Amino acid sequence: MSDRGVDRRDVRSRPTPRRPLTRVGTAFVLAGLLAGTALIRAGVPPEPAGPGLTQAPALARVYHDILDARFEQSEQQLRQGCGGAPPIPCDILGTVQTWWQIQMDPGNTSLDGRMRTSVDQAVASAEAWTRREPQRGEPWFYLGAAYAVRVQFRALRNERLAAARDGKRIKDALERALALDPTIDDAHFGIGMYHYYADIAPAALKLLRFLLLLPGGNRAQGLAEMVQTRDRGQLLRGEADYQLHLLYLWYENQPARALALLRELHATYPHNPLFLARIAEVEDVYLHDAAASLASYEMLWREARARRVGVPEIAEVWAQIGMASQLDALADTDLAIDHLAAVVTAQPPAPHGATARASLALGQAYDRLGRRPHAIEAYRFAIANAPADEEGVRAAANERLRHAPDARRAEAYRVSLEGWRSFERGDRGQADTLLRRSLDLNPADPVAHLRYGQVLEARTTGDEPGALAEFETAIRGSASMPASLLATAYLEAGRVLEHRGERARALEMYQTIARIIGAEARTKEAAAKSLARLRGQSSPAHRTR
Repeated sequence: MSDRGVDRRDVRSRPTPRRPLTRVGTAFVLAGLLAGTALIRAGVPPEPAGPGLTQAPALARVYHDILDARFEQSEQQLRQGCGGAPPIPCDILGTVQTWWQIQMDPGNTSLDGRMRTSVDQAVASAEAWTRREPQRGEPWFYLGAAYAVRVQFRALRNERLAAARDGKRIKDALERALALDPTIDDAHFGIGMYHYYADIAPAALKLLRFLLLLPGGNRAQGLAEMVQTRDRGQLLRGEADYQLHLLYLWYENQPARALALLRELHATYPHNPLFLARIAEVEDVYLHDAAASLASYEMLWREARARRVGVPEIAEVWAQIGMASQLDALADTDLAIDHLAAVVTAQPPAPHGATARASLALGQAYDRLGRRPHAIEAYRFAIANAPADEEGVRAAANERLRHAPDARRAEAYRVSLEGWRSFERGDRGQADTLLRRSLDLNPADPVAHLRYGQVLEARTTGDEPGALAEFETAIRGSASMPASLLATAYLEAGRVLEHRGERARALEMYQTIARIIGAEARTKEAAAKSLARLRGQSSPAHRTR
């Protein structure tokens, strides 16, 4: 994915993210949709009785509680019959609830038995309903919905052929629903997904579609149909937002738009921790903004600890591992260790594999600080506690055990961090000593140069030439510099240059900050204010005064 409007030749953001945003079975769902979907070409039947979805507001209230991760509330409504809605849609919502519970911890299979039983029953009941009332659109809509839930679950569990068999009926049922009752706007979503994915499908799947004489796709039409459901649907607006944000990330190269949808979801369903966790992931993986991602994870941590979100125990672990990742990316590895050690000590039963992943990350953090014995212990713990399906964790830990980091560089990193902590405590003399020692050990560390420049700038007598030299050295090391710290180096250099009267160079420093992917918002705001001030000083009105 490219980042529009930013020249990466001029400014480097931090390295490629260590993990992608999770995709749950998308290829399998796509394969299912393409493998056996055919258009219903039957003539439009007589006007159906009772158009639309029966008791849609009552069903929407249940759906709202499910998307808000208020599972006890939604379970109570399900037991009470969904406010008088037909039993089959209510049963399907029961499967939707179980599906969202599974999404909170996809690696945990304890709900799989319940899911299989309930979704199979929902499909059978919906099929029977279409046989009883074949000329009504509503039964066909719910048949497509029931199959859609089962496709997602089977795709998650890597049941490819079963997912394909289910997928062949989704679009058929939804096409029939709309042919019978055009007022069911929610049906456009599944059809839109078919049109979209059929257009962007890999060549192998397009060949399969051709061999089966299936209709082609239309990317723009499909996206418009999905947006139509978002704007006019009665049940699937929240679900449409969630699925659309994935399309904007994976295929449309519009991470800002995806982030906006996620923020709307979080505002509408603030009790669901998954949406805030996704916001933090997008800020990290797609926008490379470690500081913003850290702030989102910190918010999630506070909400989880205050029990203001669903599955708070799981959300708290997400938050701590996420905070640790971003703190480490911002060269605050000592703070990252605190969060990772807390997870490893607690050994939470959920989410699945969290203890092993946290222990692996803890070992890596210890290695960065030159604490090799602690790192070895953490790697061995990760190997011993990794679930059977976390082979990647075991492989990474074993690799780390075999290859120790460069001891001199690790010592330099540790001393630099200790020096910075001394500076934060107000001990400038100790900070000066430690940071000079760090640079003696590793003169190529741009973060240490930035920190030492800030120490020099803060001296009582001041050392602007020395500080500026350190900031410029840090900037030259941008390839290995966290984006937010690189922006800070440009800002500090600009301030020194402005104070020295070197206006043109100061302007260049401030202007560059706007192009740095992942620069903190407050750094960009400070640079923008400095630009406005300098440009105002050069205006005719200012010179007249």
